[in-house]
Amino acid sequence: MENVRDPREHYNEEPRDDLMDVVFGFGGMLGVMTVIFAVAVIVKFVIS
Repeated sequence: MENVRDPREHYNEEPRDDLMDVVFGFGGMLGVMTVIFAVAVIVKFVIS
């Protein structure tokens, strides 16, 4: 049976770009919040 806790066996198989992940996450959340804000403003003007 292989040793699954040996850290030498778990090398980084798929390197990730953490900065780009943060940029895309921040940009995506900003986009979603902007759309929600625009819809809320339009609904407020329609109601009043």
